Amino acid sequence: MLKFLLSSPNRAHCITTVAPSLRVKHDSNSLFDAVGRLTGLTRRSPTNSLFRAFFCSDSSDGSGSGSEAQPVVEVEEKGVESESDGSDSKASSAIVPAYPRPEDYLTVLALPLPHRPLFPGFYMPIYVKDPKLLAALQESRKRQAPYAGAFLLKDEPGTESSSSSESEKSVYDIKGKELFNRLHEVGTLAQISSIQGDQVILIGHRRLRITEMVSEDPLTVKVDHLKEKPYDKDDDVIKATSFEVISTLRDVLKTSSLWRDHVQTYSQHIGDFNFPRLADFGAAISGANKLQCQQVLEELDVHKRLQLTLELVKKEMEISKIQESIAKAIEEKISGEQRRYLLNEQLKAIKKELGLETDDKTALSAKFRERLEPNREKCPPHVLQVIEEELTKLQLLEASSSEFNVTRNYLDWLTVLPWGNYSDENFDVIRAQTILDEDHYGLTDVKERILEFIAVGKLRGTSQGKIICLSGPPGVGKTSIGRSIARALNRKFYRFSVGGLSDVAEIKGHRRTYIGAMPGKMVQCLKNVGTANPLVLIDEIDKLGSGHAGDPASALLELLDPEQNANFLDHYLDVPIDLSKVLFVCTANVVGNIPNPLLDRMEVISIAGYITDEKMHIARDYLEKTAREACGVKPEQVEMTDAALLGLIENYCREAGVRNLQKHIEKIYRKIALRLVREGSSNEPGIGGKAAEPADAKAEVDDESDHHAAANKANVDAESVGNTSHESETSVQVDTVQTNDQPKDSKDATDNKEHQETEATKAVEKVLVDTSNLADFVGKPVFHAERIYDQTPVGVVMGLAWTAMGGSTLYIETTLVEQGEGKGALHITGQLGDVMKESAQIAHTLARAILLEKEPDNPFFANSKLHLHVPTGATPKDGPSAGCTMITSLLSLAMKKPVRKDLAMTGEVTLTGKILPIGGVKEKTIAAKRSEVKTILFPSANRRDYDELTANVREGLDVHFVDDYSQIFSLAFEYDDNNVGN
Repeated sequence: MLKFLLSSPNRAHCITTVAPSLRVKHDSNSLFDAVGRLTGLTRRSPTNSLFRAFFCSDSSDGSGSGSEAQPVVEVEEKGVESESDGSDSKASSAIVPAYPRPEDYLTVLALPLPHRPLFPGFYMPIYVKDPKLLAALQESRKRQAPYAGAFLLKDEPGTESSSSSESEKSVYDIKGKELFNRLHEVGTLAQISSIQGDQVILIGHRRLRITEMVSEDPLTVKVDHLKEKPYDKDDDVIKATSFEVISTLRDVLKTSSLWRDHVQTYSQHIGDFNFPRLADFGAAISGANKLQCQQVLEELDVHKRLQLTLELVKKEMEISKIQESIAKAIEEKISGEQRRYLLNEQLKAIKKELGLETDDKTALSAKFRERLEPNREKCPPHVLQVIEEELTKLQLLEASSSEFNVTRNYLDWLTVLPWGNYSDENFDVIRAQTILDEDHYGLTDVKERILEFIAVGKLRGTSQGKIICLSGPPGVGKTSIGRSIARALNRKFYRFSVGGLSDVAEIKGHRRTYIGAMPGKMVQCLKNVGTANPLVLIDEIDKLGSGHAGDPASALLELLDPEQNANFLDHYLDVPIDLSKVLFVCTANVVGNIPNPLLDRMEVISIAGYITDEKMHIARDYLEKTAREACGVKPEQVEMTDAALLGLIENYCREAGVRNLQKHIEKIYRKIALRLVREGSSNEPGIGGKAAEPADAKAEVDDESDHHAAANKANVDAESVGNTSHESETSVQVDTVQTNDQPKDSKDATDNKEHQETEATKAVEKVLVDTSNLADFVGKPVFHAERIYDQTPVGVVMGLAWTAMGGSTLYIETTLVEQGEGKGALHITGQLGDVMKESAQIAHTLARAILLEKEPDNPFFANSKLHLHVPTGATPKDGPSAGCTMITSLLSLAMKKPVRKDLAMTGEVTLTGKILPIGGVKEKTIAAKRSEVKTILFPSANRRDYDELTANVREGLDVHFVDDYSQIFSLAFEYDDNNVGN
């Protein structure tokens, strides 16, 4: 619209369309200069349809948002009566041009305004979508009657009053009586200035009130012309209100960023307005909503109108201040950042000119060279060549390219590795022995192997890397011994677990072409430890997985092969790395799960489960001390008897390791700590006890005594304390120790010789844990005696088995199901594996042959249907070592003769009766001792394994080594009657 007014033909048209009796007032701030300066102004917000100039914009479909601002055109009017009816000396100065006698128009077309009302003296562009209404407007201009009524449209019930509540398209869908009912009664007589397509420019003249509807389509209404109520122009209240409005408007024009460029022009014009026009101007430029503006339009009392306008411009002033503060804060922030950026750039340029600073690429290259410098002489030549090539490549790349980041990360890894940097090893065997014994009890084989490793290194002057595999049940110290070995050797320690690992890239690294590529675990290890000869513990190597990403077990072949790991090639680094000095220690529970090619590269050291004596030593020397310190309990506050510890091991923690034993000991000490806190028996503030009161210097003060405990516990009998436990508390036995204390008399401070000696009994509680109250700490026993039978019946024999948790006894039971000629058969139960089922069939066949040899006239197997069962049916079982036990069970039933008492056996049997060696000799021996077995039968090939056992394990056992079943038959069935049963 503004472009239309500014063009010279359109400007002339705007002037010539005004009555000839009107002329444009020329002054220093002419109309068209003001119009030109207003070009480009925008709205404050999308919901506010009013531009902050002397105009209104009312675009319904959004196209009006780009309309140019329409300025107020100030002209002189001759022969036309002013709205103020001459009540003001400036009434002859009208804001807009008007055709003669507009008050003669009593019937006008009704134009709905959806967003804001049109005030007298303002332009407003609207878009008319109704063809009939547009045609009627064009026809009225042709008839020299270019006037219509502009009325604000009421909101629909239930909708919010918003400038964007309805579009003009929906406005012009309302017609007839419905439209008439939705129009506000008071509107503005608007001159149709121009029509361009569907855009109509309206100029407000005077207020109207609808009286009745004349026609529906297009809507035509009868109106009454409204005038302001008479007022006294010299009224002090009106003057004061108008002055406040003017002052506030000028402040708004100064503070508002939308009007800052036009302060001078508008400030001069504000003082020229009469009171009614001033009120309209203030309401028009405010950001008030349409209902507030409509309220100003409907108000005919000039004083009240000024008051309403003053409220609106005051709100506008507050909004402008807030807007200014927000803009100022943002501007300060942006300018500060820009200033800092410019200063930094200038500083960089100055330093670069002076040679004090280089660019990022040069700085990176210098950093990498500086990092490599200490190890440059030790670094292999092929690695140095690659680093130099990559540094040259880095200088040629742009910092913003992706290849730059890849090269930078590659150089970072290459230069951070400890090329040729080795830690000083310890070759002192005695010191290493001391360190290993400090941390672990037993584990003789492991300690001996490490001492051998140290001794060889001492004789050679240097040590080579080895691959050792520690196998054994959980909780025997496989993982923890690795850290002790590293301390004994004075090597850095690094551990990573491969349990469940299925991606080869975790070991060999990713190719650098992949996004987020990283080296493998071994390269990460060297970076973290900073030496090329660490001790690397590869945990759970028997639980390696495999998947679509490859087979990690095969990838470990190169890493753990002493002949290949001197030139280990990581996919990421792509340069050989020397790992020949690294000591690899692997751990596994079941060696059989390790692939044979990988197992062949390892030196396997089996760690059997601990026997009861060993567990007692470990509990006393290591576990109790750790648990006591973790719970904050002092040694003198608790006593655990050997009987209680033995009961804990045998009835609660029967597994091969000591992890479960550690948990139970920690549980006992936690309950003891709770008991001490509840009873207030500790002197430590952190535990909850009270500190002892001051005593005379001559008295012996026990650090563990407590006055509060003495007052409440001195007369408590130990037995009664143990019997009065609540269900939620742990019953304990208390030993009370009586001591004498002489408190100082403080009544006469001047006389140091006078003291009143008193004896205070102070009790030091000691919680006693023994077999009688062990269940109160750890609950009911988990394990019971493994001996199922007090007297072993016919057809039942005790065997020995090995599991990942250690050794255990295994009964074999056989019973007769049905007997009849030709019904010989064997039924097997107990969740047995294929190997064990085959052993049962071999045992059945061999038993028939032996019985035929011993008792030719006994047709038991030929005519009997038998059932062989292995108890604990929920536990899967497999293996050939129960073959001899099954044969003995079948023969016992066939001959109706029980085996000798206190007998257990193990061994694989062939179809010809030969006994083959088995595994787990130590574990099975421990299990037999736990079940109070005195006689054990082992294959002759296992004699060497048994001889390696310690004396305390072999003590009290009668062990026989056999290589044929005939020897087992003699030991099991040829005995005196005194040896029958158990």
